[in-house]
Formats: sequence, C-alpha cells, structure tokens
Amino acid sequence: MSLLPKSGTLRVGTRGSALAQAQTASVVQALREQYPDLRIETVVIRTSGDRQQREVVGAFVRELQEALRQGQIDVAVHSLKDLPTQQVEGLTLAAIPPRADARDVLISRGVTFSEMPVGSRVGTGSLRRSAQLRRLRRDLQYLPLVGNVDTRIRKLREGAYDAIVLAAAGLQRLGFLEMPEDTTLTTPEGVDMSLYLFDTEQILPAPGQGALALECRTDDTTTVEMLQKLDHLPSRQAVTAERALLHALGGGCRVPIAAYAEVQGDYLTLNALVTDPEGHESIRDAIEGRASEAETLGATLARQLLARGASRLLEGWR
Repeated sequence: MSLLPKSGTLRVGTRGSALAQAQTASVVQALREQYPDLRIETVVIRTSGDRQQREVVGAFVRELQEALRQGQIDVAVHSLKDLPTQQVEGLTLAAIPPRADARDVLISRGVTFSEMPVGSRVGTGSLRRSAQLRRLRRDLQYLPLVGNVDTRIRKLREGAYDAIVLAAAGLQRLGFLEMPEDTTLTTPEGVDMSLYLFDTEQILPAPGQGALALECRTDDTTTVEMLQKLDHLPSRQAVTAERALLHALGGGCRVPIAAYAEVQGDYLTLNALVTDPEGHESIRDAIEGRASEAETLGATLARQLLARGASRLLEGWR
C-alpha cells in the first residue's frame, strides 16, 4: 500500500451511540478492504447531543470536528443529516459513501399506518415527520419521542406508543431488518413488530438522510486521498443538491425542510417540501437537470420555493 498516515495508524472518530458505532464499523471495514495493511483505531467521542439527548443544530458533530482540528483523530464519521451546511474552516468532506435507504418506516404493534384506529399514539422525534404525517392522517396523536433506536423500540413495546416512525437506514445499519423485503421486525426480546415503509410521495426524508459523511483536515492530503476511494459520486451529487437547497432556505437539521434527490446516469431529480408546523399548508416542488450541476439545482429549487411563499411557512417554525 502506498498511502499511510504519518503516525502509521488512522484514527477514526465516532459518537458513542450503537448506531454511530455501527456506521463507523462499516466505514472501517470498507477502508480495510481498500487498504489491507492499514492500522485503524476507532476513537469514541461523547458529544453534547448524546449528553443532552437533544437534536439541536450541530450537537452531534461539534466535538468530533474539534477533535479533528486539534489532531486527536484523523477522520470523523457523521450522519450527514446532522451536519450543518456551513463548512468548518480547515475541514473537508472527503467522502460520501454509498447512501442507504433514505425513507422513513413506521413500526407498530400489528397494524399498518392506514389501519391505525382513530386517536392512536404515534411517536416521532422529528418535526418534519410529524408535520407530514398530519397531512396524511390528522386523526392520530403525534407525540415526542427521544432516545436511541433501542430505547425508542422499547417504549413502543412497553405500550407508551401505538407506533413509532424511524429512519429505515438506521434500522438497517443496526441489523434490525433488511429493506424493503421485511414486513416485520423482531426485537431482542423476540417480540415481532409490523413495519410499514413510507414512499417519498407520502413522506419526503430530511436532506442527507441515509447518507454518511467522512470529514478530515483539508491539509491532511494523505487521508483525503485515502478517503476518496470510498466516495460514491451519485450519492455525493444527490446530497449536494439537498444540502444546497437547505442552505439557501436558511434551514438547519431541526427546521423541517424535506428534500430528496435521485440520480439516474447524468441526470438528477430533486423534490422538496416546506410545510407549516401543523401540516395544514405546504409547498412542494421539484427540479431536474444535470447531476454535475447539483449545487446549482438545489439553490434554484430553493428560490422557486421562496417565490411561492416558503419563507412565510418557515417563519412559523422559527
């Protein structure tokens, strides 16, 4: 192998949650396949988001980025949807690996979303999800849901909710299910739960959902070159369009702007949605163009949404 970190060991930083470590393990495995002789150390860093159990902008990434800047780690593995759109000086997104399933999934105790009785309690930690769910069924109760994936599923199993909504990608990475074939989820206690996968016409995901971001120091050219072997161009183009739209709308990971881009060959299609907090009013639009112009497409679609009144709806959230 021609590329080696100066120290001889690549230090990969991750949050301490089970999902973050599973994501990082997949990155480490991909690096070892590319560089069999590379020594890799996983460094767990506890973030303010983990301590507070709150999804404020940047809460899950700041400490990882600071550890990068101080030279404590060489690579930070992020869930891309948690990453603010403003690039940190001295750091670069060296790779976006192939994106996992970006859709949302409902986990319930035996019924599909359309079959749920009036007044059923649906747990979600996402304002974006709850607003879109209300547009589909206003006769259900949408309740806050916090904690890691295991905790959320346990709360459902214990009866605190009749259903919960999570990202399919997280369930896949934790080994709970294989999508889209699975229609049931078996908990560690052996309890079967029903699954219902929302298509993107029903619920648009958060910008970057299902994607990972591998960040390193800009001047660490060796690590940048190594990570670029893991970069998946269609995934990068898709999330670039989504994040450009988010940035142009002035949103962060907590503002419920929904966006999802698909790349087919040289062309990209971007769908986006802005809604009021209760899901009474929404603006949805789409744009198509060359995937190589992903950033421009995202910014252009944002302008289209703003021209149709998106800023007024976003003020309702802020």
